[in-house]
Amino acid sequence: MSKSIIIGISDLNIALSPDVLITYALGSCVGIALYDQAVKVAGLAHIMLPLSSEARDKSNIMKFADTATLELINQMEKMGASRRRITAKIAGGAQMFALQPGNEAFNIGKRNVIATKQILNDLNIRIIAEDTGMNYGRTVEFSADTGMLKVKSIAHGIKEI
Repeated sequence: MSKSIIIGISDLNIALSPDVLITYALGSCVGIALYDQAVKVAGLAHIMLPLSSEARDKSNIMKFADTATLELINQMEKMGASRRRITAKIAGGAQMFALQPGNEAFNIGKRNVIATKQILNDLNIRIIAEDTGMNYGRTVEFSADTGMLKVKSIAHGIKEI
């Protein structure tokens, strides 16, 4: 019997098969789902901001795409995952509010997606699926058994990626 592990905002956790990781309310935030199929270790981070280097308060490393991703990989490796086998799926990064033209600096969702993709690329972790951008929130469920990321939204129903 699987258990559900809830991930809050600026939080992360790992799971072993058959458990499921869940995070709610991904608006401009990004859910970073990492998976090692060989040992069925899954990790999920709910990041709020792109880069720790841009913040004054860096006390919560799970808040940022760069530091949360590294922490998630470290925790997964302690459970037997190998960085060489880890793949990624990402969701979220929406633009939840209308912006004035030319105010891209305030499009935090887009910046979160760009930072997430860059850090995964820098770590040689391949993104195999994504559901990002647009203007609606998402909830995700990530299966440690199958590596399937179920993305739910009121506006667009359920997608499995």
